[in-house]
Amino acid sequence: MSKFTIYPAIDIRGGKCVRLLQGDYEKETVYGDSPSGMASRFVEEGASWIHMVDLDGAKEGRPVNQEEVIKAAALSASVQVGGGIRTEADVRMYLEAGVSRVILGSAAISDPDFVRRMLQEFGGGRIAIGIDARDGYVATHGWLETSEVKAETLGQELAEAGAETFIMTDISRDGMMSGPNVEAIASLGRATDKQVIASGGVSSMQDLEELAGYAGSGISGAIIGKALYTDAIDLKTAVREVER
Repeated sequence: MSKFTIYPAIDIRGGKCVRLLQGDYEKETVYGDSPSGMASRFVEEGASWIHMVDLDGAKEGRPVNQEEVIKAAALSASVQVGGGIRTEADVRMYLEAGVSRVILGSAAISDPDFVRRMLQEFGGGRIAIGIDARDGYVATHGWLETSEVKAETLGQELAEAGAETFIMTDISRDGMMSGPNVEAIASLGRATDKQVIASGGVSSMQDLEELAGYAGSGISGAIIGKALYTDAIDLKTAVREVER
């Protein structure tokens, strides 16, 4: 059976651990003062990977909360990070500081040559492509704009350029606890023949088990955010029952 990995999510804003509703900066809940402390807790509960997003970075177009990310990368779990990573220096800074994988999102649309260059320079194992989709089309710039590019088309182009891992977020589901858009995620897996990590809407063990059922056809993991913070999903249980 193909491996399925659970990625507890830590979104950082103003140095704190927060969650936004559907990416809206006006709809924020603070869940802790220390993102790296939260990462440490997730590792104790069995997480092998941590998914971190620098929300300030995403807004400003440069890393802002990298110190917390680097602290988390010193823990025993692997860390993947996204948010504001726009230059080779940003990518190199994170990878050299111990981060396992850097996520490139909006840049895939606004600067595809940069993304291709990073895939060549660092390899598909260390660069993940974040595809945020609304109704099948790619959304960019903190989800404020929707492009005219289909998620599957972008995925295929970048898979040909060396991408191995995609993170697919269905914006309409994010933070809504309404369940993931399994069909859209699976279809990206089929279109690219690569690993796709599901993001957005995972709200129950049932959602995780449904996604894990597609492990053989490209869905390699799931990012869980709000459901962990509201105790809708217990991380220890999820790791034990779904990962193992």
